Amino acid sequence: MLTKAGIEQYFIAERNAGMLLLIIGIAAMVIAVIFFIFLKTPLYKGAAWPLVILGVVQMATGYSIYVKSDKQRIDVVYAYDMNPGKLKAEELPRIEKAVKGITVFLALEFILLAAGVVLLWTNRLFFVNIQIGSAFRTGTGIALIIQALLLSGIDYSAYKRGSAYREQLRQFVAKK
Repeated sequence: MLTKAGIEQYFIAERNAGMLLLIIGIAAMVIAVIFFIFLKTPLYKGAAWPLVILGVVQMATGYSIYVKSDKQRIDVVYAYDMNPGKLKAEELPRIEKAVKGITVFLALEFILLAAGVVLLWTNRLFFVNIQIGSAFRTGTGIALIIQALLLSGIDYSAYKRGSAYREQLRQFVAKK
């Protein structure tokens, strides 16, 4: 059952997840800079690139979620009492789109995880022929696996939270 307290909890959790994602992105960027500047081996350089690319995405996404969530919370709580039709016309389609988007992100994160595993596995196969770049691939694979696991954990939590909120909204608008 959708309540104002439930709406508040959902958006506070979203805001916290946005802050967590922002912090993880900043940490990834700091680690990447350390790898590039101080630990210049191929292993660390290989790990730095996924950290930079995914760190930028994490920071941008986390910041966006963090900034938007308070206004959305206020708007939805207001609409709950004053304009329930807005929840059906705007909020339900928004959350349905968001949940679909999260499933796409989870699929992409699975691909990143698989790519990291493949990079590590191919290095193991080619370990006999020590090739230039094998340490680079190992670093890239390790960073991809760690980032994919972190992101998929955050996104799976967001998926569960969003799905529950979506169902509450569906029940609420069906009654109105």
